[in-house]
Amino acid sequence: MITGIVVALPEELGTLTEKQIDKGHCVFIAKQLLVVYAGAGCDKAKIAAESLVAKGVTHLISWGCAAGLSLDLRPGDLVLADTVMDTDDVKMATDADWHSHSKLVLSKSRVVHAGCLLTTQHIVASSKDKKQLHLKTGAVALDMESVAIAKVAKQHSLPFLAIRVIADSVNTSLPRAINDALDDQGDIVLKKLLLSIARHPVEIPRLIKLGLSFRAAKITLTAVAAQLSEIAVPEHASPVTA
Repeated sequence: MITGIVVALPEELGTLTEKQIDKGHCVFIAKQLLVVYAGAGCDKAKIAAESLVAKGVTHLISWGCAAGLSLDLRPGDLVLADTVMDTDDVKMATDADWHSHSKLVLSKSRVVHAGCLLTTQHIVASSKDKKQLHLKTGAVALDMESVAIAKVAKQHSLPFLAIRVIADSVNTSLPRAINDALDDQGDIVLKKLLLSIARHPVEIPRLIKLGLSFRAAKITLTAVAAQLSEIAVPEHASPVTA
């Protein structure tokens, strides 16, 4: 059995391996762990997940950071989603047995938060919008890829798991510089980021705070990655269900 892991951002990829992986490529990081660097967004996540399936994976994981929607979540908190949903109210459960096993393993060293993970097509930057999404959907956290990966898992009758760590809390509004720096691929362009900071230097403290929060998320992801061998291929797992 082989577990395939979809990663959107290079910083998230760095919590799994020191190997250099080109976007769209799949690389084994261990005997039964195959990682693909997808890029941000549902379209890229779908293509990446399908590439893993084509290479024979038997399980799929959505891996990386998320935005907090619940007031209970802080940067660095681990979310092991029991369901994923999108803004069209498509909702799917993660694999129950796999989720229970992973929670049991991970709970020995940290607090594990469950709940619904919402996937959106675009970055949700403002705290106000995050709070409204929480009230509307009940989701505890938000990302931009998990539903797409879950749909591929369902299509191919594969067990699915979502492992996400909070990088920005519900009370945090992302600095304008983040959106200004994004290219069409969803990646941050350093030149654009520096230009935006130069135009809006008042945002520097917020960028520093966000950087510290993202560092906390990476620390947790790195710690969880060290336990992947214990949770990546469960003895009993069933396909993702609607």
